[in-house]
Amino acid sequence: MAVKLTLFDLDGTLLAIDSDHAFGEFLVQLGWAGADDYRRRNDHFYEQYKAGRLDIEAYIDFATAPWRDRPAAEIEAAGRRFVREVAEPAVHPAALALVRRHVDQGDLVAIVTATNDFVTRPFADLFGVPNLIATELERDERGRVSGRIRGTPSFREGKVTRVTQWLAMRGLSWAALGQSTFYSDSANDLPLLDHVSHPVATNPAGELERIACLRGWPILNLFA
Repeated sequence: MAVKLTLFDLDGTLLAIDSDHAFGEFLVQLGWAGADDYRRRNDHFYEQYKAGRLDIEAYIDFATAPWRDRPAAEIEAAGRRFVREVAEPAVHPAALALVRRHVDQGDLVAIVTATNDFVTRPFADLFGVPNLIATELERDERGRVSGRIRGTPSFREGKVTRVTQWLAMRGLSWAALGQSTFYSDSANDLPLLDHVSHPVATNPAGELERIACLRGWPILNLFA
């Protein structure tokens, strides 16, 4: 039987929040980042992302700077607190039910997100999805984050590249799939939405909503 692939974007799609931006706000709350300057720059990068102009290399360097040189125990403790205070409350029942429906029907399911793997792994775990294709942080031989990206970031066209690589590691190809579905809220994801057989505009706004209407794509509002 041909494999049915179902892919989910994370921020704005399965989550009503942006996990990357929320983690920046969390760093301010911890006192690891200065409130005014860091929040201003974090907001600026977020606006760039929404406008499709994000320099993801510059953003990763900025976003990891407040924590990457801290002791591992502090980072781990902060990560656990982020899960309790931010991640768990952000998992909406409707989104969880959608993911579980695809898992239960036997689809090959993955979350594909531009946000880095450190921030997003807890969310993937909460959704019960072991397959996470996220922007990977480069780490040294001791496991410390460098502030750079390892490999191709899963952002815009990079999402197609990373999913193609991931499928190949499983002995699969796009041509071998029986059906491929991708849920996303963002026009940044048009390369992957165009690549799958069943694109679903999920909680879309602005440009993606306009394009979905023009192309007759299904529109799903999870949080209405």
